[in-house]
Amino acid sequence: MKYMCLVYVEETILNAMPKEERQSLSDESMAYCNNLIKMGQCLAASPLHPVETAATVRVRNGKASTTDGPFAETKEQLGGFFLLNVRDLNDAIRMASMFPAARYGSIEVRPMKEDGCA
Repeated sequence: MKYMCLVYVEETILNAMPKEERQSLSDESMAYCNNLIKMGQCLAASPLHPVETAATVRVRNGKASTTDGPFAETKEQLGGFFLLNVRDLNDAIRMASMFPAARYGSIEVRPMKEDGCA
């Protein structure tokens, strides 16, 4: 079954880290995902650019509007994702708990509907 793991972190915490520590966390996270990919348990993974590069699009009454940044003001921001293909929710939660950024933020684990587009 497929699970989307959304990685949330406080960018202020990451930005306060020394550059070497932040790079080490990034390297450790990518190595973890690459290992899961080699084992066939991760289908895709990617960090995202900082939240200030985001745009939110809404369509109301047939008219599109765009605002800078994310839709919701939250303490933690979406920092990246990884897509797992594992046996069950317990496996997905176990793998998410070992993701390095979970030490600084949170990982939302959600099952994917199998009837999506692709």
